[in-house]
Amino acid sequence: MNKVKRFSVAKVAAVFIRFSMRLKSSDSRPSAPLGSRILTSPDDIFKHNMWDHVQWTEEDKENARQKAEENSTVRLPLNEQGKFVTAACQYWDMFYEIHQDKFFKDRRWLFLEFPELLPSGERGQSTNTCHSHQQAAIQLCSASRLDTETGKHQRCNPIEHHRNTDTFNFQESCQQAARGTNEAAVDDSVFPGQRASFRILEVGCGVGNSVFPIVNNIKETDSFLYCCDFSPRAIQLVKNHPDYDDSVCHAFVRDICDKMATFPFPPQSLDVILAVFVLSSIHPERLQDVVNHLSAYLKHGGVLLFRDYGRYDFSQLRFKKGRCLSENFYTRGDGTCVYFFTKEEVHDLFSKAGLEEIQNLEDRRLQVNRGKKVVMRRVWMQSKYRKPYPPSTS
Repeated sequence: MNKVKRFSVAKVAAVFIRFSMRLKSSDSRPSAPLGSRILTSPDDIFKHNMWDHVQWTEEDKENARQKAEENSTVRLPLNEQGKFVTAACQYWDMFYEIHQDKFFKDRRWLFLEFPELLPSGERGQSTNTCHSHQQAAIQLCSASRLDTETGKHQRCNPIEHHRNTDTFNFQESCQQAARGTNEAAVDDSVFPGQRASFRILEVGCGVGNSVFPIVNNIKETDSFLYCCDFSPRAIQLVKNHPDYDDSVCHAFVRDICDKMATFPFPPQSLDVILAVFVLSSIHPERLQDVVNHLSAYLKHGGVLLFRDYGRYDFSQLRFKKGRCLSENFYTRGDGTCVYFFTKEEVHDLFSKAGLEEIQNLEDRRLQVNRGKKVVMRRVWMQSKYRKPYPPSTS
């Protein structure tokens, strides 16, 4: 039986019971919601699809470390790695051509974990509206991301599907679109959303699985949402969505790794930047420049909200040899890439960009396939960082 996919049910349950007792008698529970379903009886493990606040034993950690070390011993040759950086837009564009807007579920959990997405006066109302959907929505998000590693995502072969595509022309047009056109040039006095008092940017928005939950919550507020992706096809799908409303949302194509790219708003104009499962797709050597560039667009007091894959997540441990590009950075079968973060790396990434930590959590859960009686250890990072106000000159 595969040790990565299947664990001793009794052993997992025992760990949960010990941890749940500690939660009841201490303040060790994370300060954010991050789910509230705690396993207290081994008989209940297959009653739900997800259990929250998992603690790993030292043995669990060592087994995961060894598995990650094993699957990264054989790396893709250096002369084959470059295409996953230079043609990243192409791979994602092909992904969205194949799957359209049917692959991921809407992230209706956003306002529970990130109430900062609304102006302070609107936060309680939105959180109450969303509360009844908390567990189901988090599970949908988790399951959809798991599918990225285990389901349709692995079976499809977009490179073979597009073997007759003119790669050079496709990639060139993709890069030109991501760099922007004259319509996106910024005039500090005239830009989309200039009259809004609260502005949000989502980077790597894909087909809008965060966009439309946000749009539907900000329509009656003085807020405006910008959303970008470097896939022209994804942005077109966002604009074609029946809930797309250009009075509260502006979707545009942009490659956030391109230092020459402009944004359709001036620096220091954003209250919130949302980065959900996007920074992990960028080569780790490019990440610091990306975050530095993005942080320049935050107002003082503005926040960057981050959720992404954590080190030794189930999806990392199931990679086969030969898919590793560099340490903890892998390419999937369709050419898209993924990095797995630690808390320390997340903190360094954002603090080096001049941001201050509000929250930096490791979200460990147990995902359950009740039909197959399989349990999977999931690890995600969830963080919030604020741009500080300049020191007083008085």
